[in-house]
Amino acid sequence: MKLSLSRYACAVGCALGLLLGARPVLAQGVYPAKSIRWIVPWPPGGGADVLSRMLSPHLSETLKQQIVIDNRGGAAGNIGAELAAKSPPDGYTIVFAYSGTHAINPSIYSRMPFKESDFSPIIWLSSVPQVLVVHPSLPVKTVQELIALARKRPGELTYGSSGSGAFNHLTGALFSTMTGTKLVHIPYKGGGPAAVALLSGEISVIFGEPASVVGFVKSGKLRAIAVSSGRRSLGLPDLPTIAESGVPGYEATSWNGMLAPAGTPADIIKRLNAEFNRIIGLPEMRKRMLGNGYEPVGGTAERFGELIRAELAKWAPVVVAAGIKVD
Repeated sequence: MKLSLSRYACAVGCALGLLLGARPVLAQGVYPAKSIRWIVPWPPGGGADVLSRMLSPHLSETLKQQIVIDNRGGAAGNIGAELAAKSPPDGYTIVFAYSGTHAINPSIYSRMPFKESDFSPIIWLSSVPQVLVVHPSLPVKTVQELIALARKRPGELTYGSSGSGAFNHLTGALFSTMTGTKLVHIPYKGGGPAAVALLSGEISVIFGEPASVVGFVKSGKLRAIAVSSGRRSLGLPDLPTIAESGVPGYEATSWNGMLAPAGTPADIIKRLNAEFNRIIGLPEMRKRMLGNGYEPVGGTAERFGELIRAELAKWAPVVVAAGIKVD
């Protein structure tokens, strides 16, 4: 009898041990068990917001959970990114990543509210040529005409950006430097507000993300004259590059991706990476992205991490040369 009881106790103990050991696997297996917050570090209407709202319904459908878009604009993306960095690493907070915030801001801001090590990369979503767009009242239809007008009226033409030190701020500064013109920079809290300012005639020019300006260009409310990339955009093939329009060597292409707080379980990162790769690989999604100026990339989380590290090294000397600093 004693032997039987001992064996019984042993069997129960082993069973409990197996169950306890399986708990993390079981918990991970039900992910996601609730809604997921998708932080967009920019106001509604800008490129980040447009792409996020384009992709999020598909992610919601495949994960069978609600995706809540949380717009947190300000400080060239730093406010929203900091919020994400300080969120629990449980897979229920993800954040839209932009080259300006994660590759340029660390060289511009004296005090950054986060480090890149505060994040776990998920995926490189797309590369994004900026579009050089002017207000229709501006008497220019080509890059050369814009350069000639800017030289004729130094300090009078203004260009907007999504914030001081944002990627399109540097894109404009690089244009001014390489063309010997003096365009006055006007920062806004995001690409959406900058596009609205251009529509109203408050500013003359914008180097904008396609998603925030293409609709206005197609309706004739704004005029696009070139793209900032080294080659023509797949989504806007009729637009010449700035380089081929008479500014040889000019190139500036931003990128977008997704991050999670550092420490997010590897299996959750892998699941999200797989789902995003599937979504941007859908023929209809690829068509929509290209139509808005986003060139799908995809790949592993590690590939995205490598991109961020390379971009940090690339833009640091450019920021120093431009003398841009935000305290």
